Amino acid sequence: MRQFFKTELNNWKIPEIIWLCSSVFIIISLSIYWNDSIIGIIAAVSGVVYVILTGKGRPSGYIFGVVNVLLYAYISLGARYYGEVMLNIIYYLPMNFVGWFVWRKNMDDATGEVKKKRLSQRSALLIFGGTLVAIFLYGEVLKYLGGNMAYMDSMSTVISVVAQILCVKRYIEQWILWIVVDIVTVVMWIFAFFNGGESVATLIMWSLYTVNGFIIYFRWNKDLNRQSADLEFAAVPISEGKLSYYDSGNIK
Repeated sequence: MRQFFKTELNNWKIPEIIWLCSSVFIIISLSIYWNDSIIGIIAAVSGVVYVILTGKGRPSGYIFGVVNVLLYAYISLGARYYGEVMLNIIYYLPMNFVGWFVWRKNMDDATGEVKKKRLSQRSALLIFGGTLVAIFLYGEVLKYLGGNMAYMDSMSTVISVVAQILCVKRYIEQWILWIVVDIVTVVMWIFAFFNGGESVATLIMWSLYTVNGFIIYFRWNKDLNRQSADLEFAAVPISEGKLSYYDSGNIK
């Protein structure tokens, strides 16, 4: 247990600690001001801690993710966002456990963070194209069920499914998709809030998700660029014009 906390607390920078603490403070203070429910506050706090920890590359984020998906599904049910309910209970809940085990097996011992990857251009185009088709088809299903804002609900749900897969597999492109999901979901909960729903903590949570998405995307991109530079630096010419990598684990 001591080793676990030592690993989790390693390599945190002051701005990252400030961002985590200020995000939690914003949610709690504004939620209390707007008289939000305890369930809403706990769901929002656990959700923000989850995205910040996973953005930091820490598997412990998935623990908070389990708490968040259960409570958020309950809140979404009250707002009749059925796509969000199904997404969280059927998909996110088991994927949090999968993510925990996969990330624990792919840690960088030097940084204490998960090893990051980037999609090829061809793979990215195929994934994004398939996602657009799925959004339309699922939107038709939600419309048939009588759900609110069916196509926006579908967009947030389908993109979230794809983004979570990329998250578990440690691809940076997940953050582009998460940003889209966050913006769409913020709009959904703005409508819910002005229609009398007690969802201010959830609205704040998704707003912070959006800001965090941009921060983490640029951070992961910086890390990947540094890894590429390190590999290029580690490559040295040998006989017959071939290259040898000291980090042989990166040879494909």
